[in-house]
Amino acid sequence: MLDSGDVPLEPLPSVVTAKPRKRQTLLTLPFAPFPPTRTRDRGPVFPVGPKTQAFRNSFYPRVADAQWNDWRWQLKSRITSYQDLGSMLALSEAEQAAANCGAPLPLAITPYYLSLFHDQGPDNGVRRSIVPTGFERLVNPGEAEDPLGEDHHSPVPGLVHRYPDRVLFLTTDYCAAYCRYCTRSRRVGKKACSSGNRKHWDAAIDYIARTPSVRDVLLSGGDPLTMSDAALDYLLGRIRAIPHVEVMRIGTKAPMVLPQRITPQLTRVLRRYHPLMISVHCTHPGELSPESAEAFKRLADAGIPLGSQTVLLKGINDDVPTLKSLMHGLLKNRVRPYYLYHCDPVQGTGHFRTSVAKGVEMIEGLRGHTSGYAIPTFVVDAPGGGGKIPVNPDYIVGQDGDDLVLRNFEKKQFRTHDPLTAPACGMGDK
Repeated sequence: MLDSGDVPLEPLPSVVTAKPRKRQTLLTLPFAPFPPTRTRDRGPVFPVGPKTQAFRNSFYPRVADAQWNDWRWQLKSRITSYQDLGSMLALSEAEQAAANCGAPLPLAITPYYLSLFHDQGPDNGVRRSIVPTGFERLVNPGEAEDPLGEDHHSPVPGLVHRYPDRVLFLTTDYCAAYCRYCTRSRRVGKKACSSGNRKHWDAAIDYIARTPSVRDVLLSGGDPLTMSDAALDYLLGRIRAIPHVEVMRIGTKAPMVLPQRITPQLTRVLRRYHPLMISVHCTHPGELSPESAEAFKRLADAGIPLGSQTVLLKGINDDVPTLKSLMHGLLKNRVRPYYLYHCDPVQGTGHFRTSVAKGVEMIEGLRGHTSGYAIPTFVVDAPGGGGKIPVNPDYIVGQDGDDLVLRNFEKKQFRTHDPLTAPACGMGDK
């Protein structure tokens, strides 16, 4: 169950242009919880995939379509206890260990997302990425609570300024579901953290406004799309009003774990603020469903460029066929694969982390074997705040005289004339 300290946020009535409503005691706070479930936001009928329908028939037979397809109902109905989870899944020994001893990061899974793997075993990739295990209590050498040094690069609460011309705006610490390898597990889902409050938002916006070098603002968290339309409208409007901000981006996993959030009302809000881009966190081809396809369609039809961000995870997506299937599925849904991340050394994530060489192997397995649009950039986010460092296969064999020797995806060698010293033009100096 949600409580008032762990909910999406809605701004004060003063920032909403609709007809004023009767003031409630709850709204004396800077922000109020998301509004009660209602069905008036109906647009085109939202699809329900066969896996999800089978799950509903078994565990939610009395929930009407209007409720199931309401994103607020999905959030209020998240599975947050191991007892409830165990009634829907046969927990493995490792999962039971988390139930017995707890995990550093809270358990939260939307009913929709659980429907994607409810009939799969504990080795299923989607299940492994979201169901806690006892391995999360193991801390390995080199791991840290804040391995990327985000807190060190935070000039005001909730804002990270690591690169010269762009900032990361942590709008909320709330997610619809908590990925077990989360870079910000130190703060998301924790009541002690509160990025999403009016005071922090205003301080962050003020910093952006007085820092003219900032041309790009990435809204992340937590997940910004767990907030109400009015809250997003307020934030995007305030940032868009800053003259030197050229581009805004939103980082989200909503199309994967909460596709019902992508309502016609939301897309009408988002399309007001172009150029606006969305980076979607995608992990496994098992996340691609009729529901996620509809969410992607609504966003793309609103003119929003979509990119994907995928974390390379051991035993989940670290083989070429799985990764290629994910990238092809994304492209078919008008999502351009953007980044493939080496798993950050967050405490308790060692069981997910591959070697960096494995990431290079994945890119080499894609390059030449599929279209270039389907190949993300593999990056290591340098510990301590060094930023993203691209790591690629080496296709240069060496220099032989005036020839550069290259190899292609088939490991065949080719020569191209590439003298180390530029040839004289033959006309002399004038």
